[in-house]
Amino acid sequence: MTDEQTPPPERKNRPTPSRKEAEAARRQERRPALTRKQRAEQDRRRRQEIRTKQREALNSGRGDYLPPRDQGPVKAYVRDHVDRRHNIAEFLLPTLVFMLLFNIFGPQFLNARATATIVSLLWSFTIVATLFDEVLLVRSLKKGMREQFPDVASFKGTTSYAVLRSSQIRRLRLPKPAIKRGEPFKSRY
Repeated sequence: MTDEQTPPPERKNRPTPSRKEAEAARRQERRPALTRKQRAEQDRRRRQEIRTKQREALNSGRGDYLPPRDQGPVKAYVRDHVDRRHNIAEFLLPTLVFMLLFNIFGPQFLNARATATIVSLLWSFTIVATLFDEVLLVRSLKKGMREQFPDVASFKGTTSYAVLRSSQIRRLRLPKPAIKRGEPFKSRY
């Protein structure tokens, strides 16, 4: 078609909207009004996405969605330091459960006095060994952190973080261990 053959523009058959009406219509197109139910559903989906990302971060040990207590290169180093060694404290809970069961069922096989002696010796040995192991853990951790992070002024909270992590059973730790026992440290700090 040439310019001579173009049809004439159609009439709009309505008055031109005022500026106020036009702006209101544009706002309405851009952001449709949500009902309370729709907003709640949208918020629920958004929270679910965040929880999924947090769960993935806890399972991998990396990411921006780790809880604040687990974030940062210093905490990653502490986790790896604890996870790469054998800790007596992680066997504390199973040992205590064993002692409880032995204290209950032991008198059926041994006399009560022998059972009480065995349980008290095992209890004492477990506590002393755990304390000794935790002292070694904290000393080696502080030495390693001073070498790895010489520019950090304070390592506040890392000792308790390491002690609590070492007392958890390895397969139940969150974030999951990212390093195997005895494996050298990774260069991700």
